[in-house]
Amino acid sequence: MNLPAGGDRDRYDRATAHLDAPLAIVDLAAFDANADDLVRRAGGKPIRVASKSVRCRALLERVLARPGFAGIMSYTLAESIWLARSGFEDVLLAYPSADRAGFAELAGDPKLAAAVTVMVDDPAQLELIDRSRDSGTHEVRVCLELDTALHLFGGRVRVGARRSPLRDPAGLADLARAVCARPGFRVVGIMGYEGHVAGVGDALAGRPLRSRVIRLMQATARKELAARRAEAVRAVRAVVPDLEFVNGGGTGSVQQTATEDAVTEIAAGSGLYVPRLFDNYTSFRGRPAALFAQPVVRRPGVGVVTVLGGGYPASGAAGADRLPEPYLPQGLRYDPQEGAGEVQTPLLGSPADDLLIGDRVWFRHAKAGELCERFDALHLVEGDRVTATVPTYRGEGRTFL
Repeated sequence: MNLPAGGDRDRYDRATAHLDAPLAIVDLAAFDANADDLVRRAGGKPIRVASKSVRCRALLERVLARPGFAGIMSYTLAESIWLARSGFEDVLLAYPSADRAGFAELAGDPKLAAAVTVMVDDPAQLELIDRSRDSGTHEVRVCLELDTALHLFGGRVRVGARRSPLRDPAGLADLARAVCARPGFRVVGIMGYEGHVAGVGDALAGRPLRSRVIRLMQATARKELAARRAEAVRAVRAVVPDLEFVNGGGTGSVQQTATEDAVTEIAAGSGLYVPRLFDNYTSFRGRPAALFAQPVVRRPGVGVVTVLGGGYPASGAAGADRLPEPYLPQGLRYDPQEGAGEVQTPLLGSPADDLLIGDRVWFRHAKAGELCERFDALHLVEGDRVTATVPTYRGEGRTFL
């Protein structure tokens, strides 16, 4: 687990004393240190920033201004277009889209068409794009997605997210040929996100046996995928010799994915904020950079305080690991009968007796950028001062999903 520095709570309280909670902050020293660590682990390969894990234009601009970062990996077509119109020149949409109006806009604007690359893993998606073009004639840049899941016992067991149907190199090459044969499209890249490696911690507190099983699975998955991805890239390059990029990895697998010769760039984003789901990794230790504060509004009894709100669960399979973590002061925990509430959250533990009405409890969100769907601004902290306040996507009136 990432343990807080002793003075962080006091520092954050001082920095935000003039503000009313609830509020969210980003500690810029931690954010920049995490960025440096990602670059170090990437070993010279550029990092494409996953916007879903940041969801703040000012911080996307900040990290992309640093050496070692290049391009954005977006999550919806509407977001991709908005970012491209905002001046970001290299936006890779990481998921297929059915946004017909967005495709018409993309195909009708030469600058957008040059800046945005869309994801395809099925010829039917090409059909949808063509039907959506309206009068737009500009060439659409296409990335093909490779399924990275590990199949065991003859395919009877699958480990990994259900994403692309394209698993074998021949299938990926067949789709590349289909794209090349269709006017108005150009294959420029391949993507494969190994979430079962990059997004699953391998050092679970109090669960040594499960941790060993995860490490064994991930070692097997990395070896299998490296060989299959290299073969897939060779197969596609035989069809598209001028392929621009091969994207792979994620925050939890940066240094492993970077060793693959076939991969030309790494995707990462959560490692900038380091939410609580990234505490359980043996391969790296980040610094928690994004936090939110909730005010104490009740003291129901000895060893109990109630804070306003706080019920901000993260996406994924429901479970305790999707809840925010009461972080500062250390030692607070949820009431198991109530958990994190919609409008109030009771917290138990001896530190509660030292908290007064109006004091703050600092939390860490379970997943990175989803925090920004709850707050319209991030207060940027340097030392013990807020030096800037910047809007999140929500603060700019943008809710893409």
